This record gives sequence, C-alpha cells and structure tokens, in this order.
Amino acid sequence: MKIIVAGLNHKSTPVNIREKLAFDAGETIKALNELKSKFDRAEFVLLSTCNRVEIYCACSESAEVDEKVLTGFLSDFHGIPRERFHEFIYAYKNVDAVRHLLTVTASLDSMVVGEAQITGQVKESYKLACGTKSVGKFLNRLFHCAFATSKKIVTNTSILNGRVSVAGVAVELAMQLFYDITCAKVAVIGAGEMGELLVRHLLHSGCKNITIANCSPQRGLEMARKYDVSSINWDQLNGLLAEVDIVIASAASQNYLFEEKTFRTVMHHRKKRPLLIIDLAVPLNFAPDVIKIEDIYLYSIDELSEAAQQNLKAREDDIAKALRIIDENVRGFMDWLGTRNIGPAIGEMKNVFAQISRREIDNFFVGTRENASCRAAMEAMTSKVVNRVLHCVIKGSL
Repeated sequence: MKIIVAGLNHKSTPVNIREKLAFDAGETIKALNELKSKFDRAEFVLLSTCNRVEIYCACSESAEVDEKVLTGFLSDFHGIPRERFHEFIYAYKNVDAVRHLLTVTASLDSMVVGEAQITGQVKESYKLACGTKSVGKFLNRLFHCAFATSKKIVTNTSILNGRVSVAGVAVELAMQLFYDITCAKVAVIGAGEMGELLVRHLLHSGCKNITIANCSPQRGLEMARKYDVSSINWDQLNGLLAEVDIVIASAASQNYLFEEKTFRTVMHHRKKRPLLIIDLAVPLNFAPDVIKIEDIYLYSIDELSEAAQQNLKAREDDIAKALRIIDENVRGFMDWLGTRNIGPAIGEMKNVFAQISRREIDNFFVGTRENASCRAAMEAMTSKVVNRVLHCVIKGSL
C-alpha cells in the first residue's frame, strides 16, 4: 500500500492559478465521486483552501494512480491545460506524504505559522470524503493521526500564541487592549503589502468591521473587494478616524500625515472616546507628539518590532518541538502501515513457524519421553519462543 499526495500552495503557485484550480464543497464531492468511480479500490481526500489544493490517495503499489494521474485529473476537472500549472505542482509519496499532511494540519506549512484555521479545514475536507465513502482504513488512520498530532502540538507548545510579524503583533496588541476585537471598528491606512497583511490578521482574529483608506482609491477598492471589507476615498479619512476604535497605519509617505495640532480636531469630534493608534509606517504616519493628546494610545513600529523578535525566538523553539512530535507520529503511522503491508506474509510465516514447532515437539516426545509430564510446559515455552522470533522478523521488515 502506498500513500501519495499531489498539490500546489501559496509558496509555489500564484493566486490566479490557485483560484482556477480550487474546489468548493459541491465540486469537492463531485470530484471525489469521479475519482472513486475511476479507481474504486483507491482512497481519496481532496483538500482545497484559499492557500492550497491537494489530493491525497492511498492505493496498492501496483495501482496506476500516481502524481501524473492526479494532476491530470485536476486539469480535466477544471478544463485547464496541465502545462499552465505543471511547474507549480509538488508530489510526495509514503513517509514524505505522511509528514506533509501532519505538517499542514499542524499549521507549520501555513502562510501564518500557528494559525488554527487550517486544522478545521482539513477536518472538513476529511468529513466530505467520509460522506462520499472515498476513504477507507488507510486514509482514516492517516487523517486521525494528523488530527491527534495537531492536538498534541497545541497542548505541548505555545505555537498558536505569539505573532512573529510586526503586523501580527499589532493585531495581537489590539486584541489585548480590546475586550472583544470582533466588535471593534478598525481603520487600515495604506493598501500596500503591510496593509494587506494587517487585513488578513484582523480577519483571522474575527474582526469584521474593517475600512481601508489609501492614497490611490483604486488600489484600496481592489483590496477591499478581495477581502470583502470596506474602503473610502482619502479625503474621507478624517471622518473615518472620528468614528473608529483602532487605527493601524502603514501608508507610504515622506512626511507625517497627522501632527498633534491637526489631530486634535479629529479627537474633538470623538468626544473623549479613546483611540488606539498603531503606526507601522516608515517614515511614521503619526508624529510622536500625537501621544500628548488625551485619550490617545500610540504605538510605533520600533516598539512592536522588539516584541516580534521576542516572539520569533520563542516560536523557533516551539517549531523545533512541534517537528519532533511530527517525526514521532510519522514513524508510528509508518510502522502501522508496514504491518498492514506485510500482513499476509506474517500470517504465512506464523503458520510455518507453528508447524515447525509442533513437528519438533512431536519428534522430541517419542519413546521413553512420549508421556512425559513436561510436554505442556515445553509446548508453552516453544510457543513463546516462536512468537518472539516472529516479532523480531516483523520489526526487521519495517
């Protein structure tokens, strides 16, 4: 029996390609049914998220299913020539495929390491596969191993805590200062790479009320549409700042966008409602003396960078520990898979060993020893020796 996976992800593939090869729930069910009808003795799970599309398969070594078959299926199902995405495809087999799934499920292969969403997405994909009866004892065992591994990593490390990017630390700070960030109104100033990363972190944290303001309104509108949030024109920014609870700024500007004197006008309209400002821009968007204004809480990129570095060191230790847990569970699964692969041979060896044992016992208890009282004890001892020898043979075969 072999385990294989073929797929593509955010590390290897542009988003415009991933989007064309993605599956929604209905398409996933249809695809699994088609795969099962073509290869009725194989097992399949299809994982499709915004960051990856992967097909997992368990089948006999002699089965015709391989990486080319799986990528060919992706091509045929979506009507996209394989040449358009072949260079982005990766494929793993057996121990490497098992390690890949455990790493993905534990979020160590995610865009944001430690994000909990991927575990739920893997579970949902497995659930859909169970519903179509495209899984059997091998992928059942593998995916439950992946879920148990993820749970052990969460229990024994703090990998889900402590953001390692400045954007992540900024959102973490906001979460600490607001009792429920899901209810907070947030303004994101700037729609560059940092702004986009901020929006992703905010959405992942459950924040729903996000508005983007950018000097180029078209860029801000495009990003807002991409993440299903709001956007405003630049000349509406002051009005927005009078309403929100949190401002996270990363706009490219050679001069301060806001100084103490001008920002007091914004605060006047807020009627003493506190405002958290996180300034990640270089140069800064907010003049440092803005913090003199009552009810303003201002944090700069330097303060958050230090926290990010501390989190990164702790994360590195946690990742090393998580990888050790993954390796341990990969070995456990492969040992189990090995016993399944040599199962028929084990049964045959056991019968042969038992026959040899009985024959030698019969040869020993002849003549004057035929009715010896120690025969039962000798048979029990011989059986133990046979089982131990068989165990050594099995372990040596894995």
